[in-house]
Amino acid sequence: MKNIIVTLSLLVGITSWAQQTPAAAQTSPISIEGATAHLGNGEVIENALIMFQDGKLTYVGSANAKIARAGTVIKADGKHVYPGIIAPAKSLGLVEIDAVRPTRDMDEIGEMIPHVRSIIAYNAESQVVESMRPNGVLVGQIAPQGGTISGTSSIVQFDAWNWEDAAIKTDDGIHLHWPSTYRRGRWWLGEPRGYAPDKEYENNVTTIKEFLANSKAYGKTSNAEENPAFAAMKGVFDGNKKVYVYAHGEKEIADAVNNLKNSGVAEVILVGGYYAPKVASLLKKHSIPVLVRHTHNLPLTEDDDYDYPYKLPKLLVDAGLTVGMQNEDASNFQTRNLPFYAGQLVGQGMDKEVALQLITGNNAKILGIDKNYGTLEVGKSATLFISEGDALDMQGNSLTKAFIDGRDISLETHQTKLWKRYMGKYEAQGK
Repeated sequence: MKNIIVTLSLLVGITSWAQQTPAAAQTSPISIEGATAHLGNGEVIENALIMFQDGKLTYVGSANAKIARAGTVIKADGKHVYPGIIAPAKSLGLVEIDAVRPTRDMDEIGEMIPHVRSIIAYNAESQVVESMRPNGVLVGQIAPQGGTISGTSSIVQFDAWNWEDAAIKTDDGIHLHWPSTYRRGRWWLGEPRGYAPDKEYENNVTTIKEFLANSKAYGKTSNAEENPAFAAMKGVFDGNKKVYVYAHGEKEIADAVNNLKNSGVAEVILVGGYYAPKVASLLKKHSIPVLVRHTHNLPLTEDDDYDYPYKLPKLLVDAGLTVGMQNEDASNFQTRNLPFYAGQLVGQGMDKEVALQLITGNNAKILGIDKNYGTLEVGKSATLFISEGDALDMQGNSLTKAFIDGRDISLETHQTKLWKRYMGKYEAQGK
């Protein structure tokens, strides 16, 4: 009974802090003048002029140009403008509180469940989703978790009434967790602690290969029994869906790439890729981009350089791969720190605008939404934000405005409300 009461109390607490009302559609032009514009493609415009109407960018260039400012003019001298940051491979909106089972909807029963669609479980009023926006994270890929094939992801924007309003691209790809050649000993069964070779690795790989073969053959005969899992895989062979394969080890990555390509999968994205630099030539051969894990991690083994996780993204960029950054192995709330993970790469020698690309333009390209999102270019969505300073630095990341598809969204969250409340308390006490 006590557990039930605690759970109900937590759920009441969740609903009592409703998300901010989604912004209305843009009705008049907006011009941002005087800021430094970071376009998300490596380019920077000092003293920029950015104009947008009906949710689309209509002008991106120098403020010195003799062009009439349209509609409301926002003076942004000394500030910085960025495209909205994009967070791939996260269960945002599917999990509210990790410790409360009723708020977790990112996993379903089964090992091979590509037909499970994460989008229909997406909670557009999630407080965790809301907390992304004040740091500039405005778009995300909502990915399922668990099992071998977890299900199908979709891409959303973070200011919506419901999942239908939020959706940018539905059912963009399936998420495949490649088995590991090593596994941790199950001490409760009397096995030694630590890692040991997994004797079931080859069998697990064979199971995946058979599933792919059956999926590819499905529907080619008139008397085949209906199989939702096989049917959901059709898109990975005709190029309508990507396969996001999660793998870290050198052998695992090589096996995953070779088996998926040999099975006829059209587009493969590597997620994680801890030892991807060792197989960079294979990834380049098959034009496979990497959604690399974020920088604030410990080395996986004691033989790795102490700073290997911090320099890994730069190693992949220097190898000539298309690289985006994700946060899949950390808690959902930490996704709001993506700009700071990217900013840390500057300390590893990466150009700051290249680091920005890893969470904007490159992520958009990898997810297949770069025609509308990821960079500040005429004709693309006006999904952007204005920051007081350098958005990749904790001290500079202080948003004054943010727009999604031209809509002037709220930057208030339950956290900013609490901050203001208690700041007022301490200011009053200090008088």
